[in-house]
Amino acid sequence: MLRIGITGGIGSGKSVVCRLFQTLGAPVYDSDARAKWVMSHDLQLRDELTAAFGPETFDNQGQLNRTYLARVAFQDPAQLARLNALVHPHVGRDFAGWAAAQEAEGHAYILKEAALLYESGAYQQLSRIITVFAPQAIRQARVLRRDPHRTPEDILIIIGKQMSEEEKLERADYVVYNDDEQLLLPQVLRLDAEFRA
Repeated sequence: MLRIGITGGIGSGKSVVCRLFQTLGAPVYDSDARAKWVMSHDLQLRDELTAAFGPETFDNQGQLNRTYLARVAFQDPAQLARLNALVHPHVGRDFAGWAAAQEAEGHAYILKEAALLYESGAYQQLSRIITVFAPQAIRQARVLRRDPHRTPEDILIIIGKQMSEEEKLERADYVVYNDDEQLLLPQVLRLDAEFRA
């Protein structure tokens, strides 16, 4: 079974491309959603997070306090690195278990969607990588429409923390262009046919 990563900068359209693959029957692991789940449900990780960031990391109901964690970790590169160092290994194990279950079901390939595929080291678990590409101006406009709470400066900060688009394109095995000029579906259909072959 092929294990294929799908990445791209904020606003590139990774999730849209993944939904097209899902429509074709490909299982997709959403790293962001699973990371949130693992942070709330993996007891060892909960203990590690509480030890690292304090008892405020979880509220009185035991729910992850995302607002607090974002305030503590995302403003400080050292704290963000600490958070990632705790979370990424647990998410990697979660993905490995999920992938094994998909393989047992006989899928030809699976996709792992992750914005920080290279930065987290997750690419090492994968056979091939797809980068979804869109020019920065298009990505910024999409994110502003999608996330009205973000400012243009917020988006630039996020872009600044991600690997450059040039490096992602260089490292990719495949590129899906989501630049509002090329249709997505024919590109996804071609890749799906190749992966199944």
